[in-house]
Amino acid sequence: MPTLNANGIRIAFDTSGDPKAVPLLLVHGLGMQLSTWPDEFVDGLVELGFYVIRFDNRDSGLSTKFEQAGVPNLSLAWLKSKLGWPLRAAYRLDDMADDAIGVLSALGVARAHVVGVSMGGMIAQLLAAGYPQRVLSLTSIMSSSCRRGLPGPEKKLRKLLARLPGDPADIESIIDQGVDIMRAIGSPSYPTPERLLRRRVARSVRRSYCPSGVARQMMAIAASGDRCAQLATITAPSLVIHGAADPLVPLACGQDTASRIPGARLEVIEGMGHDLPPQLAERLLALIDAHARGKMLPDSTPRLFVKQ
Repeated sequence: MPTLNANGIRIAFDTSGDPKAVPLLLVHGLGMQLSTWPDEFVDGLVELGFYVIRFDNRDSGLSTKFEQAGVPNLSLAWLKSKLGWPLRAAYRLDDMADDAIGVLSALGVARAHVVGVSMGGMIAQLLAAGYPQRVLSLTSIMSSSCRRGLPGPEKKLRKLLARLPGDPADIESIIDQGVDIMRAIGSPSYPTPERLLRRRVARSVRRSYCPSGVARQMMAIAASGDRCAQLATITAPSLVIHGAADPLVPLACGQDTASRIPGARLEVIEGMGHDLPPQLAERLLALIDAHARGKMLPDSTPRLFVKQ
């Protein structure tokens, strides 16, 4: 896996498609890796004529880990955030946005369409706000502005996310835990086949497993606060896609994000949870392609896609 140096750290990356084609940067979410992007999604973007750039965020995959920062106390951080106290973190989302810009610069890409998922959507929002000259368009998927008062994960899901693998030293136990989480946050109307789900989780775990990195990324989200002020400054054409059945980042978060970006379009997909199921690949690709090429049909109201 190739790596590059950007923003003072080592970042693993991958590219697909013709380097002379229109660049499109994919930014993934909490604990996710560049290999986690579904193959049919990446291949579809290439077939649509994009030069697709993926990378491992800091503290995930094969990029630099910040182990020297230790493991943050997330329970204490949650309490401090509720009290409005400042939080100290090894880094913030702004630093992760700078990493993404560093990737583009190292590859000689002046401007790119940016597609971010979940935490990656937050990073993509900061890219569009802080580097308007580098972002051709913004697509924020299943993400949030992190405004105080927005709903969070369902209670049952919070318990599952806090649960440790049955045997933290056993790779199969770790994979089992990952499958349980992905199944719980997945799209109820578009379930990913069990064998495919397990294969994807196993591939990620065997490539890199760093729970302390996930904790530090969570701390980065908490310490960064909301992005309401930054969202109001975004000038790039913006598309917000959100699943109506998202149990991790509820629909209200996507609605709030779209309402705060001038001229943003909101697309709500009925039955979609917090994943990129294979059944929705073509629909998502069509939305991203039309948005990037400025061919979205005029519509002043959110579109609601109903399961076919």
